[in-house]
Amino acid sequence: PYVCYKNGGGAFLIPYAIMLVFGGLPLFYMELALGQYQRIGCISVWKRICPMFKGIGFGICIIASYVAMYYNTIISWAVYFLFSSFRREVPWARCNNEWNTPNCTTVNVAESNETNVKQNWTTSPAEEFFHLAVLEIDKARGLGDLGNVKWTIVLCLAAVFVMVYFSLWKGIKSSGKAVWVTATLPYIVLFILLIRGVTLPGSLLGIQYYLSPDFDRLWDPGVWIDAAAQIFFSLGPGFGVLLALSSYNRFNNNCYQDALVTATINCCTSFLAGFVVFSVLGYMATRQGTDVDSVAKAGLGLVFVVYPEAIATLDGSVFWAIIFFLMLITLGLDSTFGGLEALITGICDEWPKAIGKRRELFVACLLGYCFVGALATTTYGGHYVVQLLDSHGAPISILLICFLEAVAVNWCYGVNRFANDLNTMLGFRPGIFWRVCWAGISPIFLIILFIMSIIAYKPIVLDDYVYPPWAASVGWMVTCSSLIPIPLYMIYRFIFVSKGDIKQRVRHMFDPEEEPNHVHEITPLQPVYL
Repeated sequence: PYVCYKNGGGAFLIPYAIMLVFGGLPLFYMELALGQYQRIGCISVWKRICPMFKGIGFGICIIASYVAMYYNTIISWAVYFLFSSFRREVPWARCNNEWNTPNCTTVNVAESNETNVKQNWTTSPAEEFFHLAVLEIDKARGLGDLGNVKWTIVLCLAAVFVMVYFSLWKGIKSSGKAVWVTATLPYIVLFILLIRGVTLPGSLLGIQYYLSPDFDRLWDPGVWIDAAAQIFFSLGPGFGVLLALSSYNRFNNNCYQDALVTATINCCTSFLAGFVVFSVLGYMATRQGTDVDSVAKAGLGLVFVVYPEAIATLDGSVFWAIIFFLMLITLGLDSTFGGLEALITGICDEWPKAIGKRRELFVACLLGYCFVGALATTTYGGHYVVQLLDSHGAPISILLICFLEAVAVNWCYGVNRFANDLNTMLGFRPGIFWRVCWAGISPIFLIILFIMSIIAYKPIVLDDYVYPPWAASVGWMVTCSSLIPIPLYMIYRFIFVSKGDIKQRVRHMFDPEEEPNHVHEITPLQPVYL
């Protein structure tokens, strides 16, 4: 919902729906079908499609590692909030704490007279708790001087990685059990928060803002880029998650139905979450005597400042805080399970003897690597690093990777050939809409969005801090690091792997090396579908 808010509320739903129909859903279906038919992870699958695109798999793994480094830190912030909520009163309810400044105020603007109207220089207790107690960002000077590591955040991050490890170490068997909790609990909490939110005074104001589109925003390329990025983050095409998880399906499983049902439920859940958040934004706007669009801060402040601030004003605030942050943690764990499983499955399938047979040890080493890489995000200035990785770790490069996936499958391998594979697997061919989207509409949309994301790029800003020019260079290096493996592997394959004259070498770049094995090589502790 914070992405929706940032892009003008209801206006964001239009590009979101368009990206879902013509971009997200067709690619979601394509990856589900590809993984289920080929029965292998994101690196090795390209040997059976178009070998020269094997670098896509390595790029996906690099993106997954970046996301794991900063996304789990965001979960650790929620863990910190959760443990801080176990007291008689949530600590961000008042301004009498040791971390508060003289600017802190709890004035209710709607009930105050003109002389007490909240000024721009004042801050709320929730804002100061997040910045000065949780992050302690005041002890950092910027991206160039992050300060020391904050050990309480490190411990929360370690707890997150421990939970992730014991959910993934046995493969689908262990993660499948974990998601029975992490995928169902958020729905219970969402409905509880929705009922409480719509009963608050002013909630309809926020919902009206949520549903009323500002059509002028549709001319902003950033809105479309964010819509595409949100769809890709939400549905997961391009991240290798669908390839990995669908490779464990039964060969004749109806993945077409899975794609429609899962994508619909996913987007309806996002839509429902918007009501939960915007009803509270309307309440806060009414309470502060201002407009909805001026209530929330952009970015993660909506989740860690505005919503906690609203919770602090409710009766039984401790209960509402606990279930809210418990929901955030379970949602975050669900996402990180999928991303890391894509990376793990891809590498284990590429090197089954050296790594696949030692999955538990490999998962431990991988999570240890991600934990060490995430330490920079646990410093006093870790929020600056999180923002940098969030802007450059995936949203730009994933667009090009999705485009190349569509090209490899539907142009090089052939959309009709792929449709015949699905006919063999499902008993029916994909309709003309899907084939047109796979071969034409989706790739065109993706490459246009990739180009627009580069042209419309703006310097990163976090609150009042403007990132220095060298930070943009570092960010683009992060973006390029997940794309460079693609041309590097093409060059490597042409020179060192392909044989014969130039024509034979080029042909060897495109011709699949092997036929699919319809029984995925899995460990004895994973479910076997024959």
